[in-house]
Amino acid sequence: MLEVRDLRAGYGNILAVKGISLSIRQGQIVALIGANGAGKTTTLRSITGLLRPRGGDIRFEGESLVGRSPAEVVARGIALVPEGRRIFGNLSVVENLRMGAYLHWDRRRLERDVADVLERLPALKGRERQKGATLSGGEQQMLAIARALMARPKLLLLDEPSMGLAPRLVEVVFDILQDIRSRDTTILLVEQNARLALALADEGYVMETGQIVLHDEARNLRENDAVRRAYLGGQSRPRRGDP
Repeated sequence: MLEVRDLRAGYGNILAVKGISLSIRQGQIVALIGANGAGKTTTLRSITGLLRPRGGDIRFEGESLVGRSPAEVVARGIALVPEGRRIFGNLSVVENLRMGAYLHWDRRRLERDVADVLERLPALKGRERQKGATLSGGEQQMLAIARALMARPKLLLLDEPSMGLAPRLVEVVFDILQDIRSRDTTILLVEQNARLALALADEGYVMETGQIVLHDEARNLRENDAVRRAYLGGQSRPRRGDP
């Protein structure tokens, strides 16, 4: 579905992504993990057209995305839930959702999609007229996810969805991601909580200083000594039956 080949991207004189390659098959959840500054967000910005790559190619369903505007990328079926949520705080929940469907011109379809998304994220039901800025952090994250779903993406990109959330709310958000995948949406997940990300994902990529240093099935990465020491807090191997 998505093929990133020898991607190079950066800002000014800084090359933040140094020739990485990764692929995602339809229906997968793929985790991209790594420390701050590894180049994960730059990778997502390049895929979505927010940053023009300096080299390499990004192909979605066989067609190159390089040079496409963010609106064109969304129209082709890719949506981003950005780091820090970035909802419109002065707009209501429903108005935020409608902003996510700005490419839809069918009013009836739009309202059906609003109702469907609110049904899938019950924490937002009853808050349709509430301003985004007055929601809790967890509710804002759910709104950011819901807004992206309004674009009816085939591929959903998420940048640090657990950031700043209490553990209980993190579990809720990850349950939502599992539900999204069950409805045939493919997911690329950038997440510093490597334990949760690799528990949810089918495959994982480990990124360091702009390069992919490891790629494997998620369950194998959870057992990898180097990954455990660097990203899983150095904890011992899970007991039989642990996730």
